[in-house]
Amino acid sequence: MGVGRPEVRPRASLRDRAGYRFDRTLARSTGTLMGWLVITCLAVVVPVSTLLVWTDPGSPRSLSGRLTAAWRTSAETLRLGAVTGTPLRMMLAALLGLVALLCVSTLVGVITTGLADRMAELSRGRSTVLEEGHIVVLGWSDQAGTVVSELAAAQSQGRPRAIVLLADRDKAEMERALAARMGPGRGRRPRVICRSGPASDPGVLTLVRPQTASTVLVLSSDEPGADAEVLRILLALRAVLGPAAEGPPVLAAVREDRYHAPARLAAGPRGTVLRTDTVTARLIAQCVGRPGLSLVLRDLLDFAGSEFHVVDAAPFHGGSFGTALLGYPESCVIGLLTADARTVLNPPAETPVEPGSHLIVLSRDEDSARPGDCEHLVDPSAVSTAAPAPEKASRLLLLGWNRRAPLVVGQLRRMARPGSVLDVITDLTVPGPGDEQNREPRREQVPEPRRDPEGEVPDPRRDPQREVPDPPPLAVHFRSAPLSHPETLLDLDLSGYDGLVVLGPEPGEGPDRPDDWTLVTLLGLRLLEDSTARKLRVVTELTDDRNRPLAPVDPGSDVIVSGYLSGLLMAQITQNRHLAPVFGELFSADGSTVRLCPAGTYVRPGSEASFATVVAAARARGECAIGYRMHERRAMSPDHGLRLNPHKAARHRWSSEDEVIVVSADPAGHSDPALSRSRPVSAG
Repeated sequence: MGVGRPEVRPRASLRDRAGYRFDRTLARSTGTLMGWLVITCLAVVVPVSTLLVWTDPGSPRSLSGRLTAAWRTSAETLRLGAVTGTPLRMMLAALLGLVALLCVSTLVGVITTGLADRMAELSRGRSTVLEEGHIVVLGWSDQAGTVVSELAAAQSQGRPRAIVLLADRDKAEMERALAARMGPGRGRRPRVICRSGPASDPGVLTLVRPQTASTVLVLSSDEPGADAEVLRILLALRAVLGPAAEGPPVLAAVREDRYHAPARLAAGPRGTVLRTDTVTARLIAQCVGRPGLSLVLRDLLDFAGSEFHVVDAAPFHGGSFGTALLGYPESCVIGLLTADARTVLNPPAETPVEPGSHLIVLSRDEDSARPGDCEHLVDPSAVSTAAPAPEKASRLLLLGWNRRAPLVVGQLRRMARPGSVLDVITDLTVPGPGDEQNREPRREQVPEPRRDPEGEVPDPRRDPQREVPDPPPLAVHFRSAPLSHPETLLDLDLSGYDGLVVLGPEPGEGPDRPDDWTLVTLLGLRLLEDSTARKLRVVTELTDDRNRPLAPVDPGSDVIVSGYLSGLLMAQITQNRHLAPVFGELFSADGSTVRLCPAGTYVRPGSEASFATVVAAARARGECAIGYRMHERRAMSPDHGLRLNPHKAARHRWSSEDEVIVVSADPAGHSDPALSRSRPVSAG
């Protein structure tokens, strides 16, 4: 066996070896780099200066004269001085020039470094804000852009207040995101100031001066542990403001109900804490039986049209609430704010309007809420005498599962009519009693047996006070299926369902974004609609408002963007903290809420009547009418047939398929017995 020939490696070229040696030389030290710079400068300046002198017709003829001229040109170029004479004088001049060059370069470097550090500090947003009466927004989430843009829209009239946002994100990134969300400026807009740093650090929190702010908002992000971070921010805010109750009102948002009570304690007596997941779940459940409700609430919450205001009730003191319903030509009255700061929505028409109370109205602004008698606009002959059709049991389908799904199921249970059925299909493990992640029981839990004072369980046969529980109004059935496969959706039989709910997965549970799965599911449902020629009532939840136009659903369908609606809600309460209990009841399953009812139960179909006639008909039924929806325009953008807060004199030819938007009590009659029809809620 022979020995192989040694491997011949290619030799590096002279250029590569020279470049390698040069790189190694420069990497040694700063002094070496400076030396090479000097050599390079001399290697260029001296030959060029000599060439300039030798090619100049006016240069000296003698060699010494030309060398002196070349020296002067080189020295002036290098700023070393142009002293001539003996070699000693020339060396001293060069030394002084080098020292001067070093000092000037060092000074320029120090100034440049200081300015660069200061600019970097400013770009990081770590300077103190010197504002008063501003609005402070702490934390970053998908609600931030909505909150800031809506606050800016609300301040388009009058003198705008600055909006200061503090979050542990890059300042330039936040400014770009907010600028893209707000769009081009129109009219007078408030200044938006961003500061970077953890809002839970009291030292950083002082940068935005919350003690001089008019309102402080604390946002909850979608990151794990977001609610715990909200608690830390509230505690840091308390440390900065001190224990005094004279600080600015605080509005915070948490996702889970278990953080609600601790957050309220940390927010202080002037704090309001919203439960965003609960609000979203309530809205989804309400939209299942009331198609188009999400469009109504979206219009009520933004600042583009009419919104809720609190106005003085002095013109109606001594009168009744029913009189006030037809007392504003350009506003709709929905409730009372009593003298002791209690909010009462949709009270009985005979409720007296006492001195010191205020009215809660839907109006373009407070100035347009001018009193004026509208009783003469009512046409009694157009009022319908038809009784509303009783609501029947329904069969519903829920596709998907996330952290809000148990809350949605709970809200559907409370709102369902007896005999209703909810089928839940998810590609996760079927939820059960031991599943802590989903926290939704597979079947109704058996109540714990009642015990006597000694701890013994009494015999049911001998317990005369034993109560037999009523069957639940909503039977819930769970099933696991691979919803990510299109064939699973196409094999579903949806003919027997009255409504569908589509919930996306949690962020971070897969490689795709949650809305991607939702959009694919909606495409599958659209294929089923085309194959069966049957329109489905679908309520969809999305996480990004930019995906709402992409949803393959009919125009005017209910698409719930939880972060967007929560941001609108926070912006409304920021403008008027007395609206917190108003929205709290409107989004609840108990008390008064917003409903869409057939117009035929208020006015005769085919008749032409004013909106004042509709208000009078709703008053007779114990409701507050705030608008209507035209059936022939429900698929037409941008309003989808909605008319909120129309003028009382506005006339419309009413169709049996039109809908009247009212604030009314839950007609089911199975809400919490401790809650009355006009439930008072504390304004705090």
